[in-house]
Amino acid sequence: MTLILASGSASRRAMLDAAGVDYESQAPRVDEEAAKASLKAEGIDARDLADALAELKALAVSRRAPGRLVIGSDSLVALADGTLLDKPDSRDQAAAQLRAMRGGRHRLVSAVVAARDGVPIWRAVDQATLEVRDFSEAFLEAYLDAEWPAIAACVGCFRIEGRGVQLFSRLSGSQFTILGMPLMPLLAWLRDTGVMAA
Repeated sequence: MTLILASGSASRRAMLDAAGVDYESQAPRVDEEAAKASLKAEGIDARDLADALAELKALAVSRRAPGRLVIGSDSLVALADGTLLDKPDSRDQAAAQLRAMRGGRHRLVSAVVAARDGVPIWRAVDQATLEVRDFSEAFLEAYLDAEWPAIAACVGCFRIEGRGVQLFSRLSGSQFTILGMPLMPLLAWLRDTGVMAA
């Protein structure tokens, strides 16, 4: 049975493609920003926020696809002071976020939720640590010249599979989690449930 990825994310599609997962992609069509603002106003922590947004996406598509297995995913960056980063609206905002990350040690949280018939049936949340080097303003401007606007869709303003790797002095955790989805737990679950061959 082909599963549905409730996402238009190029990095999540690339992960599933490379892993040989049979899936189709559907946009969840949810007001993610409104949901995120509401949850943040309630004081939700980074882990639970990523989990809640992944569930929101999975359920939105699952309700439109009876009987189908749907996976939703979300990731976010929490700065050392607890500030949660959103996708940047402008190059200036991207620069401000990268300056806030510069020289610090931050958390990236990624979640994936599986749903069927509008009910969540499985989930996994994973975290990675990002140690951002003390890069120069000259590097920052050159980086944004090369990467903007492609990084507008990236929480944390980087694509680790590209030039964004130069922002870091050290990364700890699963590369898949950093790319935006806890792929290893998802693949294990798909095998355990017979969706993929064990």
